[in-house]
Amino acid sequence: MREVLLLCWRDTGHPQGGGSERYLERVGTQLAARGVKVTLRTARYRGAPRREHVDGIDISRGGGRYTVYPRALAAIALGRLGLGALRDVRPDAVIDTQNGIPFFAAAVAEAPSVVLVHHGHREQWPVAGRVIGRIGWWIESWLSPRVHRGNQYLTVSLPSAEELTGLGVDAARVAVVRNGAEPVPVQARRAPEAREREVPRIVVLSRLVPHKQIEDALSVAARLRTRIPDLRLDVIGDGWWADNLRQYAEELTIADAVTFHGHVDETRKHELLSGAWVHVLPSRKEGWGLAVIEAAQHGVPTVGYRSSRGLTDSIVDGVTGALVDDVPQLAAAVGDLLDDRAARTVMGEKARARAREFSWEQTGNGVYEVLAAAARGEHVSGLIAARPAE
Repeated sequence: MREVLLLCWRDTGHPQGGGSERYLERVGTQLAARGVKVTLRTARYRGAPRREHVDGIDISRGGGRYTVYPRALAAIALGRLGLGALRDVRPDAVIDTQNGIPFFAAAVAEAPSVVLVHHGHREQWPVAGRVIGRIGWWIESWLSPRVHRGNQYLTVSLPSAEELTGLGVDAARVAVVRNGAEPVPVQARRAPEAREREVPRIVVLSRLVPHKQIEDALSVAARLRTRIPDLRLDVIGDGWWADNLRQYAEELTIADAVTFHGHVDETRKHELLSGAWVHVLPSRKEGWGLAVIEAAQHGVPTVGYRSSRGLTDSIVDGVTGALVDDVPQLAAAVGDLLDDRAARTVMGEKARARAREFSWEQTGNGVYEVLAAAARGEHVSGLIAARPAE
């Protein structure tokens, strides 16, 4: 395979960029390392150049929150005529990222499309409003599976693959390639026992948007603080919902116990994770939950919701973390781990051992296999085992 085109509504530099964007870019970097020419078409945002070369990826930006889709399709169509921003792009395969809505690249691209879906958005569409939410869910659940009935699908977890088949996508066309994980920056590494000499800390690593339900983590801190007065909560990440969360912390009278760190660099992120006792991920929906593995790299177990679906794949319940059903159970599970050092240590070490199984190189190799099959006109399915690069 010589060249690929990646389509995504945002990149990791976008103020609202998150785990799905990171997955795509890390895959792109791995493909570039194999000698594949990689182009990413995405939205433009304040301060971002129209064109940029980052980690082996040629980034082309155009359009905004909604116009990124038609602008990308127009760029692909013009590119086939030797015009516009993508005039030099001749991909063997296209990754069409469906963050609720796909680009429908198959309508204009000459190369086969692989539809990348991290998870379904049924629970998230109401945030967009009644009308847009209904239209969005209709596109995601009815139109897209029919338009792409002959295309290869790619997702990041077994529960997300089940969601796709539930929408009518043929299981024989759904491949699963899990997220990777980067090595912990050397300067951020700390001895595991260092955590035990500090005050009890729980941490949340997430974008601050409604469906991540960070309010539940704040509620847990408020419940537990009555018996653990020196408890601290670190919230890592930023998003347009941040002010609402700060206000909620004030309402719970725990603002002095919560630190909103905002967006931080990789070193600081891992420093904060390494100082935590328990990681909480109360998201309504996750495709996989990259933060679970990043916390696990420091021997920190995660407690999250079973209903999020993707966490049932990234967390081994009762082994590397705990899955619960509501806020009272979330508080109870976190409290039990804070109280029981031995159980917390055993679970954390098992989480650390599992984290070693994941790398972006393996993820890149898996996605390469999916793309290469699509370029040959073939479909692959199931969990794609990582193979060494040839």
